[in-house]
Amino acid sequence: AVERLCRDLNLDAASAAEALRDFTALRGTYSLEGEALHWLACALYSACRRRRLPTVGSGAIEGNGVSLTRILRSARLSLIQFFSKMKKWMDMSNLPQEFRERVEQLERNFEVSTVIFKKFEPIFFDIFQSPFEETSKPQRSRKQRRVPCSVKDLFNFCWTLFVYTKGNFRMIGDDLVNSYHLLLCCLDLIFANALLCPNRRDLLNPSFKGLPVEFHAPESRVPAEPPCVIATLCELHDGLLVEAKGIKEHYFKPYIAKLFDRKILKGECLLDLCNFTENSKALNKEYEEYVLTVGDFDERVFLGADAEEEIGTRKFPAEVLVEKAAARAPVECHLQQHFEKKRSLAPSTPLTGRRYLREQEVAATPVASATQSVCRLQSIVAGLRNGPSEQLVAIFESCARSPMESIVSRVKEIGETFCCSYTQSTDEQPGAHIDFAVNRLKLAEILYYKILETIMVQETRRLHGKDLTALLEQDLFHRSLMACCLEIVLFAYSSPRTFPWIVEVLDLRPFYFYKVIEVLIRSEEGLSRDMVKHLNSIEEQILESLAWTRNSALWVALEASENKVPTCEEVIFPSNFEASNGGSGLGHLPMMPLSPIIHPRVKEVRTDLGGSLRRDMQPLSPISVHERYSSPTAGSAKRRLFGDDSPREMQMEKILTKGTKLTIAPASSIGAENVSVSPGQTVLTMTTTTAPGKVGQVTIPLHGIANEMDGITLIPISVNSGQPCKVEAQAPCHPQGNQAQEGQVSAASKPKRTGSLALFYRKV
Repeated sequence: AVERLCRDLNLDAASAAEALRDFTALRGTYSLEGEALHWLACALYSACRRRRLPTVGSGAIEGNGVSLTRILRSARLSLIQFFSKMKKWMDMSNLPQEFRERVEQLERNFEVSTVIFKKFEPIFFDIFQSPFEETSKPQRSRKQRRVPCSVKDLFNFCWTLFVYTKGNFRMIGDDLVNSYHLLLCCLDLIFANALLCPNRRDLLNPSFKGLPVEFHAPESRVPAEPPCVIATLCELHDGLLVEAKGIKEHYFKPYIAKLFDRKILKGECLLDLCNFTENSKALNKEYEEYVLTVGDFDERVFLGADAEEEIGTRKFPAEVLVEKAAARAPVECHLQQHFEKKRSLAPSTPLTGRRYLREQEVAATPVASATQSVCRLQSIVAGLRNGPSEQLVAIFESCARSPMESIVSRVKEIGETFCCSYTQSTDEQPGAHIDFAVNRLKLAEILYYKILETIMVQETRRLHGKDLTALLEQDLFHRSLMACCLEIVLFAYSSPRTFPWIVEVLDLRPFYFYKVIEVLIRSEEGLSRDMVKHLNSIEEQILESLAWTRNSALWVALEASENKVPTCEEVIFPSNFEASNGGSGLGHLPMMPLSPIIHPRVKEVRTDLGGSLRRDMQPLSPISVHERYSSPTAGSAKRRLFGDDSPREMQMEKILTKGTKLTIAPASSIGAENVSVSPGQTVLTMTTTTAPGKVGQVTIPLHGIANEMDGITLIPISVNSGQPCKVEAQAPCHPQGNQAQEGQVSAASKPKRTGSLALFYRKV
C-alpha cells in the first residue's frame, strides 16, 4: 500500500523514506486507530511540507510539488478526517510550532471556503439559469466544433476565478467578510460579460432583480458600459455595499487588469465563443501552479463529482432531490459537527457574564452573522466622527488639567502602531492593505470616543460633578479601552488576528486589558450578542491563564500591596454570604457560606444558567471605573469593594456583657413583631437576660448617615421594649472604637477560603 501510494503521487525517494520512517516510529510507540493508510497520508504531508526543492532560477520552493488534495485523494481520506488525524499526528511527532500554525491556517481557509461555497450556489442560481435545466445536444458531426459555454461551465469558471484571485490576496484568504465581498465582485464581472455578449443573454435568469429595465424589450440594446450589480447583490444577499465597492475598486479591478496584461484572460468579452475555452484553460493552469507552489488545498474540489466524499459537503442543492439524500445526510452532519466543534467562525457561549448577552438572534448563515456584526458596529458609530464630541470636550475642559492633548496624541500613536502591525507580513499572518487598516482604525477611534464619553458622563453623575482629572490621566485606562475597541472591530470583520494579537502589538498586559472589558460592555448597549460572547471569552482566557504568566502585571500589583492578598470576605459576592441554620440563628462563622460549600464561581455560573439574574439588576461588579484605576486611600489597608451598600448586607454580632447580645442586621433577617420597618432598613436587636428563665428583647430600626469623621451617625426611629422611648440627640458611631477592634480580631481568626477571581483582580 505504501509503494502504491508513493507511485500514485510520483513522490521522490527522500520524501517517501522520511515519511515511512516517521510512520514506523510512531506506530511502534502509539496505537494508531483506523486505517494505516490514513496515518501514512499525515506522514507524507508532513514530510512533503518540510522539504524545499531547488528551481531553475537558483531559487527554492517549499514542498516537493505534491499537493494536499492529491495526497488525500490517493489515500481516500476526507479533509475533515485529515484535520482530525493531523492534530493527533503533530502532537505525537512533536512537530514545530511553525508547522502547527500552518495547519491551523489551512484549516481556517478550508472553513471559510466551505462557507463561501455554500453561499455561492444560491447567489449564482439567482443571477443565472439553473444548470440542471440544460439539455445536452448530441454531436452530429465528427469534426470538433467549439460550443458555447454552458451554465455549468460558467459556474466552474466563476468559482475558479474567485479562488485564484483570493489566493493572490493572502490577507483575504481566511477573512470571511472580505472573501465574501470578493466573491460578489467575481459574480458582478461574470454578469456584466454575459450581458455585454450579444449571444450569451440566454445564460441569465430573466427574474433576476438586477437586470436592466430594457432587458425584456424586444429590441434591447447592449449597454455601452458594463453594468454594476454590486449594490443589488449586497441588498439581496447580506452584503455590505461600502466594503464590497472598496474590494472591487482597490483589489479586484487592478488584479483583473493584471490578468489581461499577462494574457491569462483575453478578449473584450470573456464568454465569447472563441475566448471562453482559452480563458478557462489558462485560468485553471495558473491555479494548478499556484496550488503546487504556494497553496495546499485545491479549492476546486468543491466542483468535483466526489466533493461530498472528499470534503463532506454536497455539490449542488438541487441534486439532493435527485440523488441519494439519505446517504448525504451523515456527511452533512459530520461537516456541521466539525464546524460546531471548531467554532472558529462564531464564538461559543462563555461560562460567565451571561447576563450581558442580548436576546438570541434569528438563526443565520456564518456570512450573514459576520455581515450583521459589521452592520451593527457601523450603526453604533453612524453619524459620529473619530474625535471627541462637544460634550466630551466640555468634560475635558471642566477638569483641573485638560487631558485633551494627551488623549488625542495617545490615540494617534496607538493608531500608527496598529496600522504598521496590521499591514506587516509575518510567518503566521500575511499583511493586509493599508486601506483595510485605516478603515478598521477609524471605526475603533469613533467607538473609543463614544464609549469614553458614556463612561465620563456616568462617572460625573455618580461622583456628583467631582474632578475626573485623575482618571482621565490614567494611561493604562486609555490604552486598554482603545485596545478593546480595536478588538471589537477586528472581531466584527472576522479577522484572523484574534486576541491576544492586539495586546501583543500594543505591548499591553492582559491583566490591564481585563479591567476594562466589563466597563465597556456596561457602557455600550449596542454590542451584538456575538461581540459580548467574544469579550467574555477573552475575560475567561485571562482569568484562566494569561494573568498567571511570569511577566504578568498581577505580580507587580501584589508586590506593591506588600503581598497582602485579598481574602475571601473581600472578594466574594455579597449574595453568597448566608446565615446558617436556614436563617433561624447565627452560626459560628456568620460571614461564611452554608455547608455543603458551593464555590462562588460555580454558584455564579448556576445563577447565570438559571436566568434569575437580569440585565436590569445589579451588575457583576459594583466597582466603578474610577475605583478600578485609582490607588487605595492613604491609611487604608484596602479599598472598599462593595461600596456603601455592602454593610447592609452583612450581619454583626457582639456580646456586650454576660447575658446580653447585640445584633445589627438587615430588617429582612429579623422577625421583629409590631415594629414598622421599611424594606432594606437596618435594625438593631438587643437580647438581655433579666432573670433566670426570662428573656427581654429590644428591637430598634436604624437609619444611618455617613459623617465627616469616616463614621456612621445612627438615627433611632422607634423603640419596642414594652413602652415607648424617645431619643433627643443623634449618637455618632465610629468604626475606630472598641467594637471595630474586636470585630477585626474576630475576622482575623476566621479561616480564609477561595473567592471570585474576577473580583480578586479588580481588588488588586
